[in-house]
Amino acid sequence: MSTIIWEQGSNNPENADNFAIIKLWFTNLNGKEITWKQRLIPPDSDLRKIEWEAQRFDEKFIIFNSDIRGITLYWQKPDSPQERNTTPSKLELDTLKQQLYIYPQSQKDVVIQLSLPEIVYQKFQMINPQIEVSRLGENYVLILRDDKQQLEVKVALTPAKIYELKQEL
Repeated sequence: MSTIIWEQGSNNPENADNFAIIKLWFTNLNGKEITWKQRLIPPDSDLRKIEWEAQRFDEKFIIFNSDIRGITLYWQKPDSPQERNTTPSKLELDTLKQQLYIYPQSQKDVVIQLSLPEIVYQKFQMINPQIEVSRLGENYVLILRDDKQQLEVKVALTPAKIYELKQEL
């Protein structure tokens, strides 16, 4: 599961464990550069309509003293000795994109996206590469080779990822 959700007052049996995972992620941000984006939730509450592209008031800063006490998130900016905080009604952590969505109790129509800087992937293209598959225990290794580019890519896949790949194909 790539999204971990904690919601205040939820009777989900995983709620406490989810909160612990989010707390660990947030406290580990200390000293790292983050982006902080705040958006209004659309009137129909369809979060897919929110535009997360960079906007004028978005912030990028190194977060210090990131901590969660009780359910309140605390942090400091490098240019300010003042500790800031927000108490969420809901937290959503996207572990794949390394983004935390904070729904503040005090502002029901706002969502905050806190994220690590975007990963810039090195991209290359192979057209009809040579394919080799080998087994390593219960996992598989997929090897793609392009002689023209003198490029070889090895991809280790679990049975679950093989299944996912088959579904996509």
